[in-house]
Amino acid sequence: MMTRKVSIFVLFLSIFFVLYACNRESIYDEQIKIDRSRWHKDEMARFDVVVSDTVQLYDFYLNIRNNTDYRYSNLYVFLMTRFPNNNLTKDTIECVLVDREGRWLGKGWGAVKENTILLSSRMRFPLKGTYEFMIQHAMRTDTLKGIRDVGIRIVKSE
Repeated sequence: MMTRKVSIFVLFLSIFFVLYACNRESIYDEQIKIDRSRWHKDEMARFDVVVSDTVQLYDFYLNIRNNTDYRYSNLYVFLMTRFPNNNLTKDTIECVLVDREGRWLGKGWGAVKENTILLSSRMRFPLKGTYEFMIQHAMRTDTLKGIRDVGIRIVKSE
């Protein structure tokens, strides 16, 4: 009897998450796994995003998955963007991963935390075509231990 209640609960929970996820249309959502949770400064995560709508508004997110072995409270990254016309921009972004009291931010139980950081809200892509996004860590150490995945998510704004 108890397993039937648990099964029904899991079914309703799954339906809820599917409906919630469908609420905001994602045009891109990819993560790159960092080998052995050791991110070397010369390794870049690359993402190619094809954009066909220059009128639609989008929200742009950076996703960071780390474990609690990561020894810093923040993470600086370089975000390079190559536009369809081959122009290149480079931004430095600080990702705060720990609050002032020393508690890990983000979602997740146990040793793995997932942070979804809003980089730009209600933005428009100026050109149609393929955008290349490259993410590289900008910390003062050569190899970061504890970063498991890095990714980007682009969703239509509401």
